[in-house]
Amino acid sequence: MITPMLGCSASAKSRLQLAHIKHGESSMKSYTVVIERCPDTGLYVGSVPGFPGAHSQGESLDELRENMREVITMLLEDGEPAHESEFVGTESVEVN
Repeated sequence: MITPMLGCSASAKSRLQLAHIKHGESSMKSYTVVIERCPDTGLYVGSVPGFPGAHSQGESLDELRENMREVITMLLEDGEPAHESEFVGTESVEVN
């Protein structure tokens, strides 16, 4: 599911919820991925705020979603990381 972030156009930044099933457990873990589109390459670039190393890119949102799942799964093989920060949201600020 891709949901536009507050104050941003859907084409500029999006939020992607990724669910992850831990091996041997039935609980799902969800991560918020911040997505931007590189103006030079046209690639979608995603990262999980506060989750070191959790970033990837893809030519489509579907490819990015799969790439992010792979990266997060790989990072979780060493256990749940200590998150550096918690994603809160975005806000539009008007300036003259």
